[in-house]
Amino acid sequence: MSRIANRRLLGVLGAAVLAIGTIATAVAPASATGAAHPAAASNVKNVCGAAKPGFDRCFAQIRTDIHEPAHIGRTPGTAGRVAAAAAAPAGFGPADLHSAYNLPTTGGANQTVAIVDAGDDPTAEADLAVYRTTYGLPACTTANGCFTKVNERGAATPLPADVGWGVEEALDLDMVSAACPQCKILLVEADQPTGTDLGLSVNTAVKLGATEVSNSYGATESSITPSDAAYYTHPGVAIVASSGDSGYGIPAEPAVFSSVISVGGTSLTKDSSARGWSEKAWYGAGSGCSAWVDKPAWQSDPNCPGRMVADVSADADPQTGPAIYVTDTADLQGLPSGWNVVGGTSASSPFIAGVIGLAGNPAKYADASAFYAPAAQAGLNDVVGGTNGIFQGCGGDYQCNAVVGYDGPTGLGTPNGLSAF
Repeated sequence: MSRIANRRLLGVLGAAVLAIGTIATAVAPASATGAAHPAAASNVKNVCGAAKPGFDRCFAQIRTDIHEPAHIGRTPGTAGRVAAAAAAPAGFGPADLHSAYNLPTTGGANQTVAIVDAGDDPTAEADLAVYRTTYGLPACTTANGCFTKVNERGAATPLPADVGWGVEEALDLDMVSAACPQCKILLVEADQPTGTDLGLSVNTAVKLGATEVSNSYGATESSITPSDAAYYTHPGVAIVASSGDSGYGIPAEPAVFSSVISVGGTSLTKDSSARGWSEKAWYGAGSGCSAWVDKPAWQSDPNCPGRMVADVSADADPQTGPAIYVTDTADLQGLPSGWNVVGGTSASSPFIAGVIGLAGNPAKYADASAFYAPAAQAGLNDVVGGTNGIFQGCGGDYQCNAVVGYDGPTGLGTPNGLSAF
């Protein structure tokens, strides 16, 4: 048996090992990461459909039962809060997320968080202005030097055609803004959602000075995965990627690369605890054991011989998702523009990139090893409970169940302040 075939077999067997040490039957994934998985909830729609071979898909999911037009005449609040709570859009706002994750309201003024997406969102800057004004965040515009939009070659023109990622782009921009209102934002728009175009766009973001780069897309790992790693290897810059929205199974690239911080997802709920919030694994958060990427030295989970996804996490459940303002919704077959609630690990990746920007230490992240250091654990909320194994189970194993300590769906946990960042 070849080395690759042996690794693939070990990955399947490792994924099936139960916590009590027995072996479960390995089941083929319900869908590949590059495909659009049927939403488990009837009120949720995948923003991006199934990807063609050689293409990636975005991981955003939008609620179809919640929509509000622009709030005309709203009085914006201060410090990220809407003045009149009753008038706030449905979904979590920046103040909610800062409360849930114990984050300061200032920091990151010297950081540039890049968002890599495919195709042009022609209303990106205008929509971002509505979001930030509504929540009392400082203006982030081309005119004041905070916002920059370029094509994959780094030029302001010509921009690519709109390929239907408008909701994804709005989500990314709003989540960076929510996490780090003082960070600059660079939007790099790839010509097409191919692995090559998106990878070149990451290179461009780094060349233009990005300190953090978020990638809310992916494709199922395969034999070509190792050859794509160079696009996502930039020591000194934190490269962050969504773990996926199809639950446990074959992991996605770029999240599977050892040079990338792989971000899983949780369901976030307000409660009466001392923290004021509780979390469990979101059923759609991607996790899995790589058959193509070697296990990094800093990862030591027992049942996966390769790279295990994810590393850390944040809110991603569309049912507990953030409010997003977007007008480029023509691709959503009748869903109206305005305020919507959007989730997926497409929300958690840019949020974590923004948290890294808020902390201002991107050089720590040539890889995710800093999160695995014992000293980092006090700065992370360990998420216990919930599973992403509803499409393909893994028994009681940590690879698809949120358990004490490390697990696949939520990694080492969610931010608890900035000490781990």
